[in-house]
Amino acid sequence: MPTIFDGHNDCLTRLYPPAAPPCGSFLERLEEGHLDLPRAREGGLGGGLFAIFIEELRHEGEEQAFLQSRSDRFPLMDPPLDPTRALEGTLEVAGRLFAIERESEGSVRLVREARELEWCLKHGVFAAVMHLEGAEALDPDLRRLGFFHGAGLRSLGLVWSRPNAFGTGVPFGFPGSPDTGPGLTLAGRRLVRECNRLGLMLDLAHLNERGFWDVARISEAPLVVSHAAAHALCPSCRNLTDRQLDAIRDSDGVVGLNFCVSDLRPDGRRDPETPLEILGRHAAYLAERMGPRHVALGSDFDGALIPREIGDVRGLPRVVQALEQAGFAGEDLTAVCHGNWVRVLSDSWRPRGGS
Repeated sequence: MPTIFDGHNDCLTRLYPPAAPPCGSFLERLEEGHLDLPRAREGGLGGGLFAIFIEELRHEGEEQAFLQSRSDRFPLMDPPLDPTRALEGTLEVAGRLFAIERESEGSVRLVREARELEWCLKHGVFAAVMHLEGAEALDPDLRRLGFFHGAGLRSLGLVWSRPNAFGTGVPFGFPGSPDTGPGLTLAGRRLVRECNRLGLMLDLAHLNERGFWDVARISEAPLVVSHAAAHALCPSCRNLTDRQLDAIRDSDGVVGLNFCVSDLRPDGRRDPETPLEILGRHAAYLAERMGPRHVALGSDFDGALIPREIGDVRGLPRVVQALEQAGFAGEDLTAVCHGNWVRVLSDSWRPRGGS
């Protein structure tokens, strides 16, 4: 089975709250969650983008009401996140990622360059790429961006499913269109250009359609969506229209196929008994529309309800089986499993444009 590089996980979110277990919990086998290093080894996962995602604090009753409203079938948008909380939380979670690398004694490497990523995948060192899921920790004047890039940030999601100083995310809703809300702000446009200049990959997951097209007009780098699926097969607000898929293909970009069942199923239900044939159907559709060169994996481990048949990261061989049954083989299968991520990260990390 080819080694897998995954475009999105929320494993670090479990390590953020003050009551969370120590960072060593990623290095040891756990009974809960989808991902830790021992299980990653068993599942054939060689690395991935590790999201730093900061949630708004809610009281227990508010959280239960919010989760229930998400399960209802109407669009739901999170309120803006407090920037101070975002910055403090991001620094805390980034520190835990650095500690994981340090305490792994060489088993985990925080990757900053394309040659490092290729070396890690070749030599069995787990490759972690630091990713911000939502740019709330950045100031609109972008004074903090250079600091985060210097510290190792190599992938930036402009938004999550809420508005911020740079753009607007899509709400959670089914059925629905990604064409919701305004495009990028002036600060968002500056952020796109500055990420190009630094060689920092932009992730358009969760971004609404007008924001997507603003990035497509401005950015000189490949268009990348770390975790999504085909809107034509599942009309979730989070999924990508055919026109968006065409633009990603034309930019030589990549879509990481999401494992989230409500973004895969034609009926949008949160049902863990979703068969993997549906995931294979999305992969085949993306490949037919864009070509296999532009299809990758973006599991959303530890951040979504995934098919029970996958279970956790140890179920990745069953995902590969589903890809094979959907028609992927040979070089195309290897490209989807990791080669396309290696290519697009290498290309995105190349600085572009002037100062």
